Amino acid sequence: MDAATQMLPEVPLTDAPPPRRAAGPAGLPNAAPAAGQGVQGAAWAAPAMDRNFIERNQIVERYLSGRLPPRGALEFERFCTQHPDLLDTIGLPARVNAGLRLLEVGGKPEPWADKAVPFWQKPPVVIGAAALALALLVISVVLASQLGQRGDRIAALEKQVAEQVLAPATSTRAIKLVPARGGPTSSPAVVVGAGTVQFADFKIDLAWSKFDTFRITIDRAGQGRVAVLHNVKKDSNGHLRLAFNTSAFGPGNYDLTIQGVNWRGEPVAQAWATIGVQR
Repeated sequence: MDAATQMLPEVPLTDAPPPRRAAGPAGLPNAAPAAGQGVQGAAWAAPAMDRNFIERNQIVERYLSGRLPPRGALEFERFCTQHPDLLDTIGLPARVNAGLRLLEVGGKPEPWADKAVPFWQKPPVVIGAAALALALLVISVVLASQLGQRGDRIAALEKQVAEQVLAPATSTRAIKLVPARGGPTSSPAVVVGAGTVQFADFKIDLAWSKFDTFRITIDRAGQGRVAVLHNVKKDSNGHLRLAFNTSAFGPGNYDLTIQGVNWRGEPVAQAWATIGVQR
């Protein structure tokens, strides 16, 4: 509390009702306490709210600073309502304007100014975020459904591979195959399957070879070995016979390596061929 405030007389602007003076014979308040009354027995009337009272007790400053009790603030507001012409006289507009200038200099908005809304709370941003969240939710549901179907399909294919189910051949195809003698080949000499399950019956022409017993190695191109057939004999026409169900092999190219077996049991390379399988 500053020195000016300390020097102010106590103003009866409180919430407690002011004490009433004892009335005299004519109904007027006594100017002094009756004889024999102590200090606590004395009562006094609340001074009237007027211009002198407001200036003397700095009512405007105390009202603006919030240091005026609720009852005093109510009395001051009632006085201003009843005497609006005195607002300029007591300097209230000048004080308010000075306070607004201080707010402007300090970079503070006026009390009645709308507060700046953060951009993420603006309606277009909120609506856009909600639409984006809804779109992401729909996409997530669709992807989850597709992944579930794909998982079921993968599980069915894995089961099919594990069981190695063979489809019955609908036709038998006799194929005469002339293998290459110079080395391994990369392009298939013949393609079997082609949409229907076939029983492919190969006659591999080795009439020119001096060997009668052969070993046939089958490798899937780019993957690994599929089978090795030992002690395969030529028939009377000089052909090696090889027959299989095309559904027993996955789609792709298969490299055949044909080796003759001498009297010591040692393999000697003779011919090569590549066949293709389709589904």
